[in-house]
Amino acid sequence: MDSAHLPGLRHSYEGEPLLESDMADDPVTQFTLWFADAVAAGLPEPNAMILATGSAGGRPSARTVLLKGFDERGFVFFTNYESRKGRDLAENPLACLLFPWHPIRRQVRVEGHAVRLPREDSAAYFHSRPYGSRIGAWASRQSAVVESREALDVRYRELAGRWPEDPPVPDFWGGFRVVPSEVEFWQGQTDRMHDRIRYRLTGGVGARDGWTRERLAP
Repeated sequence: MDSAHLPGLRHSYEGEPLLESDMADDPVTQFTLWFADAVAAGLPEPNAMILATGSAGGRPSARTVLLKGFDERGFVFFTNYESRKGRDLAENPLACLLFPWHPIRRQVRVEGHAVRLPREDSAAYFHSRPYGSRIGAWASRQSAVVESREALDVRYRELAGRWPEDPPVPDFWGGFRVVPSEVEFWQGQTDRMHDRIRYRLTGGVGARDGWTRERLAP
């Protein structure tokens, strides 16, 4: 079978027209509205997003992470700074986020610069996590090769024994905020004539009122 053609996987999208006149003046307000729609629709993890990064040499990498907060300053997630994504962002702070809300025929793409959160913000979130997740952050040298699952479990038990109640915040763990320079809202339509509205920052990073809104061809 020709691998370029997969029978039975054709999809038809039908949605309300996405008009510029119906969109908010800034992308964070518009994202807030769409995120609420995704939650109301009962999507399993509406805050799941694909994070794409690139190394200093241009090698791309993508993975799914969880959005843990957003406001006019940007979109926040947490990770091990020594992981592959952490190393990529240290070398090349450009990042792209994608929210694939397929059941409601929508997706949102965010491009921008990733900056580390202040230490106190990362610590506040770390201490709000379940105990097991906090121990797990210490036990896993994220993206490193491990000898076996058993070795990983032994490491977890050792650390749980060291900190039976309140593990400290690892110095290699914390948050990133992706400060957007472009945000695209995609609404599926019939005949592949999808709606794409992009907000582009034209006033410079930090100029939150400097957004240009434009329609892109599908």
